[in-house]
Amino acid sequence: MSEEKLYERWVRLVRQLEREGIIKNKQIKTAFLKVPRYKFVLDRYKHYAHVDEPLPIPAGQTISAPHMVAIMLEVADLKEGMNVLEIGTGSGWNAALIYELVKRDVYTIERIPELVEFAKRNLEKAGYKDKVHVILGDGTKGFPPKAPYDRIIVTAGAPKVPEPLIEQLKVGGKLIIPVGSYHLWQELYEVIKLDEKGRIKVINHGGVAFVPLIGEHGWRE
Repeated sequence: MSEEKLYERWVRLVRQLEREGIIKNKQIKTAFLKVPRYKFVLDRYKHYAHVDEPLPIPAGQTISAPHMVAIMLEVADLKEGMNVLEIGTGSGWNAALIYELVKRDVYTIERIPELVEFAKRNLEKAGYKDKVHVILGDGTKGFPPKAPYDRIIVTAGAPKVPEPLIEQLKVGGKLIIPVGSYHLWQELYEVIKLDEKGRIKVINHGGVAFVPLIGEHGWRE
């Protein structure tokens, strides 16, 4: 399928998500149109990239359904200039969208070496090589060198909110994270850091389904 045809189908999906009230923010719509999902999937799945469902990526992981990515970005309420950490790079797609919303370097942590390479290749081809920095490591520990963060966005389900991520947030900053069972059912939490003592307010945005967040402050493999 030609790039033109792939993009045509992608635009149709973005408009559908807007009609359904999933994409509300104009900046998120602009980011979605600039960074189509087909640039971040395996070649054999490119012609499914406009379908609003998760798709397989290497190492038994998935790239999230477009509606889920849009929901998390809406909840994150990203603004230009924000310092953002992403946990769970996967394909690199979400990190590229984040960059388009904050217009500054984005740091993203991935624990699977194969996915680090996959994401780096995708990001380079899509023009984000020096804008999105992919780090191999345990995302449940955060990334202290670039803290504190305005936002931390976690794209895997945790058993509980990891303490290091709260510590690395600015006061007033937000952590967006699925919390719940090991596989296929969690609640999407918006965790707001209220003060330097680490007190938090949690807003529940309803049921979601993500792969497990593996690490010292997440699930054990």
